[in-house]
Amino acid sequence: MAEVGGEQGVPQLDAGLGRDDVAITFVGHATFLIQTPTANILTDPMWSGRASPVQWLGHVRVRVPGIAFDDLPRIDLILMSHNHYDHLDKDTLLKIRRKFSPKVIVPTGDKALVESIGFTDVRELDWWDDVQIDPLLKITFAPTQHSSARGLFDRDKSLWGSYMIQSGDSRIYFGGDAGYSKHYKDIGIRLGAPDVSLLGIGAYEPQWFMKPMHMNPMEAVKAHQDMDSKLSIAMHFGTFHMSAEAFDQPKADLKTALSAAGVGESHFIALEEGETFVHSPGKSGPD
Repeated sequence: MAEVGGEQGVPQLDAGLGRDDVAITFVGHATFLIQTPTANILTDPMWSGRASPVQWLGHVRVRVPGIAFDDLPRIDLILMSHNHYDHLDKDTLLKIRRKFSPKVIVPTGDKALVESIGFTDVRELDWWDDVQIDPLLKITFAPTQHSSARGLFDRDKSLWGSYMIQSGDSRIYFGGDAGYSKHYKDIGIRLGAPDVSLLGIGAYEPQWFMKPMHMNPMEAVKAHQDMDSKLSIAMHFGTFHMSAEAFDQPKADLKTALSAAGVGESHFIALEEGETFVHSPGKSGPD
């Protein structure tokens, strides 16, 4: 795996967290390490060199993960948004299960697949279901516009979606994989405005093919506004070259989209792989 362009961040994996603080480290693609005072969470964990059912064919990883797998802290919880290969990677999940054996939350229809890897604490959620992990941490599964499949004959046989992570009085939204839809406004109304939203900005060209599945940066900014998110962090770009736009185009288009929408660049940011953002109510956030 060759790193292409840019600088790697230095993860802050041991940041001291207060009751409502959350540390968010960008690993790459849709993988974040989200650290709360009571749990370490991974979203759609992906450390493999290809997004494919086999490791000799498929999309090649072009940027190394922002955290080396061996440097991960204890992992307590995995959130899976759907079962596409670039989001549900069995090789990565097997390594995590062997090292940490965490709880896993999956969309309805994916429990058997994850249990086949050896996980024993797997919870399926339907849209708008929630689960209280501990007294400070609640997870709610929310709708998105996307799809699911692992092969030719199982399209949309399992669900897909996004997650609102309520830790103390902080709300972190993980958008999974999604095209733009009215769901963002519904989520903001029903679950409250996120303090931080993790939103996809890549894999959007050609539009005639990608628009139902992935947001372009302009649509991601609209989703940010629909939810009244205080801050958004970009994802789903710069790790696998999966579509027709230039490799570095999503970040450039994000800057243009923010200007067109009258949204300050500090309100929707792109972290480098390995960079940590610490949300600390009253101390952090955009100017």
